[in-house]
Amino acid sequence: MQKITFIVQDDFSQVLRLDQYIANQPNGMNRSKLKSSAQEILLNGKNAKLSAKIKPKDIIEVFWEENIPDNIDPENIPLSIVYEDDNVTIVNKKQGMVTHPASGNWNGTLVNALLFHWGRESIPQLKDGGENQILKKRRPGIVHRLDKDTSGLIITAKNRDTEEWLCSQFHDRHVQKEYICIVCGRPPASAGDVRTQIIRDPKNRQRFKAVTDTQEGKFARSIYHVIAYYGPYSLIRVRIKTGRTHQIRVHMKYLGCPILGDSIYAKQDKLFPDATLMLHSRQMILRITPDSKLKIFRAPVPKRFVETIAKLRKIYPREKAPWVTNKKKLK
Repeated sequence: MQKITFIVQDDFSQVLRLDQYIANQPNGMNRSKLKSSAQEILLNGKNAKLSAKIKPKDIIEVFWEENIPDNIDPENIPLSIVYEDDNVTIVNKKQGMVTHPASGNWNGTLVNALLFHWGRESIPQLKDGGENQILKKRRPGIVHRLDKDTSGLIITAKNRDTEEWLCSQFHDRHVQKEYICIVCGRPPASAGDVRTQIIRDPKNRQRFKAVTDTQEGKFARSIYHVIAYYGPYSLIRVRIKTGRTHQIRVHMKYLGCPILGDSIYAKQDKLFPDATLMLHSRQMILRITPDSKLKIFRAPVPKRFVETIAKLRKIYPREKAPWVTNKKKLK
């Protein structure tokens, strides 16, 4: 990803939008290119809209990707299908697979694999128009996403009606999603209800952080149960009530228990120096169509979890966590 920085002159006196100012600079880019290529635009360290007004001494940072392909092509990539019918395909996404094409990952994604699996043709890349239109074109059938290094269940829609229905279900929080993770440390309680705002870390644009003393950012809620302790490690079940970027990773860090193998929020672990992110989307409960009943879908526990827990059991005795007595707090 490339970066361009602009510093507005001290004596700047015009009334200009951010995109107009950038377009007027010698090494700037026009509005069309900003929409199609810019991955993130920061104004004084914070995410900014193209319509933001510019002031003297403002610092503008544009992160962009130049080589956007003309098409999103079907690719013969094996998928682990958990369930499929005329409306949906539910996949147990492998760790390392990106959900949809984006900066730095224009192929090898779940979308590329689904296009092949569904027998569909290449999709022309939309490079001009509104940001929402561009993103929607890049992710046909995608109604929610998982981080690249998070494995597990992800549901995709095979037609427009189902896509709109599922999007509304996720938006209205009618889908119950449950994850398992192995963390470094023990949380302050064996179960809890974490409610915070999540904001971008001003010191590192790749990270987010949980805060409780502001209304900035987005509200996030995660409910967790410790399944077992293994010495200084914990196996935890997490049910999310909101779906924010990096939500579980940020909330575990907030509790003082970063997820094992998390390259962004955790330090390299001495016992497991080669660990990858130990976070897995284990279960999903939802209605696929308006007239269907609630269904439960589960993905098997990944091999990396089985091997890690087996090693922990050889070193530490397994301690069962006490069940929460006041279950009303954890609904």
